Amino acid sequence: MEKISKTGKNFDETLEQICEENNLTKEDIVYRTGEVKKGLFKGETTEVIVYKKDDIYNLIKEFLTEVIEKLGLEVSFELKKQDDRATLKMYSNNNNILIGHNGNTLKALENLVKQKVLVETGIFFAISLDVENYKDKKVARLERLAKNIARDVLKTKVAVHMENMNAYERRIVHNVLTKFKNISSASEGEEPNRHIVISYVESKE
Repeated sequence: MEKISKTGKNFDETLEQICEENNLTKEDIVYRTGEVKKGLFKGETTEVIVYKKDDIYNLIKEFLTEVIEKLGLEVSFELKKQDDRATLKMYSNNNNILIGHNGNTLKALENLVKQKVLVETGIFFAISLDVENYKDKKVARLERLAKNIARDVLKTKVAVHMENMNAYERRIVHNVLTKFKNISSASEGEEPNRHIVISYVESKE
């Protein structure tokens, strides 16, 4: 994987120079600051280190292929980009193994990938892994569950404590419930036992 670095007195100017010299845009790359050096007569200079996102995607695919083949599986990939979010979808001859119980294997692979990129580049790289449409289906199920609970709470006016969820899942529930009048959602508890409580609230006149 190509590492592009350049030193200069100003971070933003140096980054712009790297982009111009390599025909890149800021959307094409990830970057970090290297060592700040103090010269005897030249003053302070800062190092800007850049990696192309496409190179990182290729690194991730190669790494995952190696890991997954050791499980005795074949795998192919499809990269989906939406706004600033990138999702790498995996297709294998046994998706259930890649997903694991409650998605635990998929979560572990995602953590491994982020750690691999961090070790190679020194940068935390935001990417989501999915197996076919497992996460999309899980989001849809979670949204349906939240809506059904909210409707019950509207009828009974009795608060409901949902099961423990991670921050991403809780955000999905909070977002879908903003459309419900007389319903509030609040996160309670400490990680990893944090959950959402769905409650009825009277309308303010």
